[in-house]
Amino acid sequence: MNNDKKQLSGERSEELLGVLKTRFEKHMERHKGLEWAKIQVKLEANAGQLQTLEEMEITGGEPDVVGLDETTGEYLFYDCSAESPKGRRSICYDHAALESRKEYKPENSAVGMAADMGIEILTEEQYRQLQVLGKFDLKTSSWVQTPANIRKLGGAMFCDRRYDTVFVYHNGAESYYAARGFRGALRV
Repeated sequence: MNNDKKQLSGERSEELLGVLKTRFEKHMERHKGLEWAKIQVKLEANAGQLQTLEEMEITGGEPDVVGLDETTGEYLFYDCSAESPKGRRSICYDHAALESRKEYKPENSAVGMAADMGIEILTEEQYRQLQVLGKFDLKTSSWVQTPANIRKLGGAMFCDRRYDTVFVYHNGAESYYAARGFRGALRV
């Protein structure tokens, strides 16, 4: 995680906690059995992760709690925006793909943005878990973590939901489209 992030002001922290609480209460189906008060205590104790959630929010991710890791006691936040986060679209997969483009380079890559934000790109498994909680990416698609053997050959994977089914596709890692971004995960 990027350690040189600015901390949120007390006022903005309260505003963000209010946004997260409202979203939590509106979508209880995403986190059955979890209590907001316990999550808020964790968030208030870690300003860096709250700042990361702010960055997820600013880029259109609409982060929400989707579970609790019983082993570590960490809450799992995923981007739960209906479509791939708007502020993270039109980007290729990773830095190597970005550098390989001779012209019309996008501004960034999914892997680079995720690292800068302090989040992980969803894996295919996490993406499928998210789709159990709702219907996401009906018009857009999202890059997902790509296995090294596929990436070594120049490819990258992305997912979307069409015809009430989650599809996994491939593309050249250097490709980018206005309707493709990425979703992230954060442990708090």
